Amino acid sequence: MARRLAVPIALLAVCAGAPAASASLAGFRSPSGNVGCYISGKGARCDIRNHDWQAPPKPPSCELDWGGGLAVGRHGRADYVCAGDATLDPSSPVLGKGEKIERGRFRCKNKRSGIKCVNRRNEHGFRISAQRAKLF
Repeated sequence: MARRLAVPIALLAVCAGAPAASASLAGFRSPSGNVGCYISGKGARCDIRNHDWQAPPKPPSCELDWGGGLAVGRHGRADYVCAGDATLDPSSPVLGKGEKIERGRFRCKNKRSGIKCVNRRNEHGFRISAQRAKLF
């Protein structure tokens, strides 16, 4: 059974108070605003407001909100998010179609099929859109 990620936004930053950390953490959103993401040198996470897909059953280990987003970290495969926060920030800049953003080993790109985020060292990641959530 896959482990479930609990990836609060703060964990994506090296240290929220350090100037270098704030420069390494970047937020962005899809043109529609339906998907909001954060990326840093420690991982990438995207949450979605409205979608047609269903997350797998909530694991007993998750005591927070379940399945509203996907995340990938430095090790292992991507997974659904268990978190009490969200990455949906309407003030984040838009990542236009075909555009990408990179932080360390992580890259997110807005593709026709949705936002795709990948750990380029192990090729694990996810794709998220209103129609589909895919982990790899």
